[in-house]
Amino acid sequence: MSQVFHEIEKKIITILKSQSTLTPEKLGELTQLSPDQVRRGIEWLRLKELAIVNETQNINFSLGKNGLHAFRSGLPERKLVDLVKENSMKISDLQKQLGSVFGPAMGLAKKNNWIESAGNEILLKTYPSSIPGEKSLKQIGESFVSKENLDQQDLQSLLKRPDFIVENLIKTKEISLTKNAQALEISESDSGAIDVEANVPEVFVAKTHPLKDTIDEIREIFVTLGFSEVFGNLTQPSFWNFDALFTPQDHPARELQDTFYLDGISSKKIGTPDQIRKVSESHKKGWRYYWDINEARKMVLRTHTTCVTIKHLAENKPDEARVFSLGRVFRNEKVSYKHLVEFNQIEGVVVGSNANLRNLMGIQREFYRRIGITKIKFWPTFFPYTEPSLQTMVYNERLGKWVELFGMGIFRPEVTKPLGITKPVLAWGGGIERIAMLKYGLDDVREFYNNNLNWLRSASKCQ
Repeated sequence: MSQVFHEIEKKIITILKSQSTLTPEKLGELTQLSPDQVRRGIEWLRLKELAIVNETQNINFSLGKNGLHAFRSGLPERKLVDLVKENSMKISDLQKQLGSVFGPAMGLAKKNNWIESAGNEILLKTYPSSIPGEKSLKQIGESFVSKENLDQQDLQSLLKRPDFIVENLIKTKEISLTKNAQALEISESDSGAIDVEANVPEVFVAKTHPLKDTIDEIREIFVTLGFSEVFGNLTQPSFWNFDALFTPQDHPARELQDTFYLDGISSKKIGTPDQIRKVSESHKKGWRYYWDINEARKMVLRTHTTCVTIKHLAENKPDEARVFSLGRVFRNEKVSYKHLVEFNQIEGVVVGSNANLRNLMGIQREFYRRIGITKIKFWPTFFPYTEPSLQTMVYNERLGKWVELFGMGIFRPEVTKPLGITKPVLAWGGGIERIAMLKYGLDDVREFYNNNLNWLRSASKCQ
């Protein structure tokens, strides 16, 4: 029986016979087909075992906000040694010259024995001809550079610094023909005949999205563990999103590049007078600065769901409680294979007189067991509003390495006492997309939102 080809298939086969291997973008350019037509044609040929689709992944690097600044004006430690190269300088003068990078610059320069202190002055001991990271900054510049083309040892010094290096996962598809397709003779008549023996069209029954399945599964797990769900608005006053959680008003997370603010909108009522007064006192005592109520009134798209749970506790002041909140949060970040500006988060708290860190680790272990993750461990870390704090690490069998997942800890007294919460509060939270990536074996979080019908149809509901 002869095969019948659509006009789209004929164009793709004809071009690939002469070009051997092409990307979908190049196929569209040469065939004059739209991207959607190219995708459909490739899929039809693949199902007929006439086309081969090879996917490759590469990582390249670009400079983040701080990296670009260092590329244009120099690393902080380079600026420091340049300032004292000719003559010693007073520490106060260096602080004025270097501003916020004075501390890191001093630490690195002393660690490498480039400078020494003499009273209130800084002297140069050794002027470094090269500083770790400078080579990579020059190589990357304002472009994108593949991992293989960089000095890995020099690059490591920049990877440890916040917002210096951005990792970009680049996926490439290449289409080629099978031997059977290469042997085909395509003519105009191939698309005109009707094949009465052809298979009927495949019907795909509607089903819920894999990410929605994961969200529903997580919600069910916590409900069966005895937790109740609480709800809150996607927009929140900075008071509940930051101040009530003892995040100082000059913290980097509150800057425009990290948080979405609602332009020109402030909340008239952010809390009770007693809550505002006590939170203000907590900040003044703990951070030693003037607390500005106008900053607390600024409205933001919530950066986490902790604002929902802490507000619930402040309003209800329970002696015992198990509650969780689940929903969308927003971060002003550059979209990449592991970051989105909008994603889903699960946040939970346990309140009780005898609640302790061992209880919290036990809850986490049980949650991960029920969702199918068995290899986990906990690492000490730092979070602004919990102490002690832990990071959950889970083992990714496919990648063969440990990856970060949830953060957790016990709310600091500076968080609970101003709000009238007298019992210990265990808290945890994390991104749901990260769990879904593990469940579905994905390396790129954007796959959940790309509407790739082939993947959506093949993704099994039970993982």
